[in-house]
Amino acid sequence: MQAITARERAAGFRGLALAEVPYPHAAENDVVVQVHAASFTPDELDWPATWTDRSGRDRAPVIPGHEVSGVVAELGYGTTGLTVGQRVFGITDWARDGSLAEYVAVEARNLAPLSADVDHALAAALALPGLTAWQGLFIHAHLVAGQTVLVHGAAGAVGSLVVQLARDAGARVIGTGRAEHRDVVLGLGADSFVDLRSDRLEEAGPVDVVFDVIGGEILDRSAQLVRPDGVLITIAEPPRVRPEHGRAVFFVVEPDRRTLTRLERRVRDGRLRPVVKTVCALAEAAQAFDPAHRGGGKTVITITDGD
Repeated sequence: MQAITARERAAGFRGLALAEVPYPHAAENDVVVQVHAASFTPDELDWPATWTDRSGRDRAPVIPGHEVSGVVAELGYGTTGLTVGQRVFGITDWARDGSLAEYVAVEARNLAPLSADVDHALAAALALPGLTAWQGLFIHAHLVAGQTVLVHGAAGAVGSLVVQLARDAGARVIGTGRAEHRDVVLGLGADSFVDLRSDRLEEAGPVDVVFDVIGGEILDRSAQLVRPDGVLITIAEPPRVRPEHGRAVFFVVEPDRRTLTRLERRVRDGRLRPVVKTVCALAEAAQAFDPAHRGGGKTVITITDGD
C-alpha cells in the first residue's frame, strides 16, 4: 500500500515522502481501517512518540497522522463493538504508524461509528480537535452556562471548536487571533474578538476560563486574566505563570469513543462544524506539513473515494 513516511527526525517535513509500505497487522483488539480521509498535527514530527514505540525503541521509518475517517476492513482477534464494512472515525495510537496511508491499524476503542450523512473529510477534521476542545472545556475546566471563556487561536482547528462548544453550552466567548480572522471567529459565535497584534489582551479579563493553544508570552500574560476560582487551560506547554487564585491545567488529549459520538451528533445536527482550510491528495501530504501552510483551520488528506 502507499503511505507518507518519515525516516529521520532531523529532516523535518522535508524528509517526508510517498512510499510503498507493508499492509498493517491487526493486533488483538485492533481494527484495520481503509482510510478515506486523514489529518495531522503540524508539529507531530517533533513528538518523541512519533519516533519510538511504547518501550522507547526506535521505529523509523514512521507513518505520521493521528486523525482518521474510513471503513473497517479487518478485525483483530477479540475485537468487539465494530464490524467489517462499518464507517468509523477517530484517532490513531501515538506510538504506532498513523493515518497518512491507505490502511491503518488502530485500537478499536479509539474509534466511533460514523453516520452515512457525515463526510469523511469533515470527520477526519473533527476527531482530534473535537476531543481536545471537549476535554479542555468540560473535563478540565468544568465549564457551565453563564461563564466567560477566552479562546486563543479561535480561528484554528482546535480554537474554532472551542468557540462553538462553549457558545453551545451557554458561555460568553471572547476569541483572539490575527485581524484577518475576526470575521471568521465572530461568525463561529464568539461575542467579541481581540486582535493579538493591536488590541490590549489585558482588557479582555477577567474571565472564568482561558483556553490556550499558543503558549509562550501569550500563555504567560493570560494567567492574570483568570478570575478567582477560574482556570487556565493549555495544550501548548506546561504554564510557567499560574493564576494567583485559580488553577492551571496542561493536558494531552485522550481517546474517548463516547465523546466522539457526542461530537459527531452535533455535526449531524448542524450545531458544530470543523474549520477545514485545505483538502489535498495523499501525494501532496508532505508539502502540507510545511510550516508556511499552518493556521486558519485543518488540512485534510483524502485517500480513498466512496464507501
